[in-house]
Amino acid sequence: MAASAAAADYVIVGSGINGLTCAALLGKSGRRVVVLEREAVAGGCMRSDAITAPGYIHDVMATTFVLFITSPAFGKLGPDLARHGLEFAHTPHPTGVLLPDGQSLVLATDRAANVAALNAVMAGEGDRFAADIDVVGRDAPLLFGLLGGALWTWGTAKLLYGETRRRGLRGLAARIGESFLSGRSWLETRYESELTRALFAPWVLHAGLGPESAFAGEIGRVIAFALEAAGAPVVKGGAANAVSAFTALIEEQGGQVRTGADVAEIIVSDGQANGVRLAGGETINAARGVICSVTPTQLYERLLPDEAAAGDAPKRAKNYRYGKGNMQIHYALNAPPKWRTPGLSDVALLHLTPGLDGVSKAVNECERGMLPAVPTICVGQPHALDPSRCPEGAAILWVQLPEAPRNIRGDAAGAIEAGDGQWTEAIREAFADRVEAILAGHIEGFRDNVVARRAYSPADLEALNINLLGGDPYGGLCSIDQFFIWRPFADSVNHTTPIRGLYQIGASTHPGPGLAGGSGFALAERLA
Repeated sequence: MAASAAAADYVIVGSGINGLTCAALLGKSGRRVVVLEREAVAGGCMRSDAITAPGYIHDVMATTFVLFITSPAFGKLGPDLARHGLEFAHTPHPTGVLLPDGQSLVLATDRAANVAALNAVMAGEGDRFAADIDVVGRDAPLLFGLLGGALWTWGTAKLLYGETRRRGLRGLAARIGESFLSGRSWLETRYESELTRALFAPWVLHAGLGPESAFAGEIGRVIAFALEAAGAPVVKGGAANAVSAFTALIEEQGGQVRTGADVAEIIVSDGQANGVRLAGGETINAARGVICSVTPTQLYERLLPDEAAAGDAPKRAKNYRYGKGNMQIHYALNAPPKWRTPGLSDVALLHLTPGLDGVSKAVNECERGMLPAVPTICVGQPHALDPSRCPEGAAILWVQLPEAPRNIRGDAAGAIEAGDGQWTEAIREAFADRVEAILAGHIEGFRDNVVARRAYSPADLEALNINLLGGDPYGGLCSIDQFFIWRPFADSVNHTTPIRGLYQIGASTHPGPGLAGGSGFALAERLA
């Protein structure tokens, strides 16, 4: 066996946003940290590369950082990360929607403009939008206190006590009950226009939810609030530059970020996690604990050799459910796309969808294992925010399909053969062709403008990041029984595990998925 490495206070397994956030904050408090990443590059879903043609830099997976720049983690780390080169690029139009008939609606980072635009669609829609966003602002201490921090703490107890005194017990219960509203119920209750509904309906997909999911109404309002307040920024030069800034900060504080370091086993002695063993045999000791930014499947079925030490957790992990897969398509273009509908050229993230019912239908098809006949297409235009990502005068498109089945049972359009249910290159490219045909219908001369296309199926994404089981980028199904205080398990408490000194963070833990670093922040605050 290889010799043990010098001990760290904490060994962190996984270098996604939560692992890096946790490491940076622990380093600021004087703790020695070692971050281990099994892939050749750090960052988890934050990865940038020239995957289509020379000179075109694409964010292979995650690209929009609105949740990070509005997070408490960024509040503490922002100036330090900026010192190490982290910069964001913005647009005044963070999102929009484009319907099949060419109707469109764009959201701005300007309240008056949004009220006017929505009122122009239908009288009163803008005023109701303003009221919805004001509710989020009014309840921000409660909402972001519960969504952004450790739940089983005196701080949360004090928050709830204060809210009970302010609202009354019944009033607080009513507000919490309201938060379980589905996305469809919120949109159909508040807005009459199908265009307004279509603007917000796709955004629940980015939280691992669907229009009919409990809590989707609340998360839809929260996302709308964040988009109006902070936009949909991308990292200048690519998301990998955020990883570089984190790495530089961690190393400045005496920590390490090691790539190509595949953890084969967590070392447990007398019920205490005290290090890890790498696939090559090297051991790394942890004086205070081991922090794993992984899914329950990875933690309890791969990294822990002795299931008995973890109690019932391995059994719970076997029953943990994963959600819809994801698919990515990246385009290198000779020139910016010429949208047939005007006013879309600087929208950061545009959704192409038939509307609320279209999103619901595609989600239903995906959840039944079908390739959606008309998928919701999320089109990012990073070049509009950050021209440095491509040659002068050129453009790139970042396309995400959040309704891709993990295992294929059929094709809702009846055109693509499912085969044995596994994603193949032929199925991936045929589905990408379906998406491209929709894009070509909205963009003049689209196919003649394409330099290169690169698609990633759910299986391809899992190959890039072992935590994306079946291509699920959200760390597991975000149903109400696997969310909030019940994430990942019904008895989970503040990122602890049944093993002393072993902690779990990441999208599979509270507060769930998204580029906010929430779980890494919450645990670092507790351990620092």
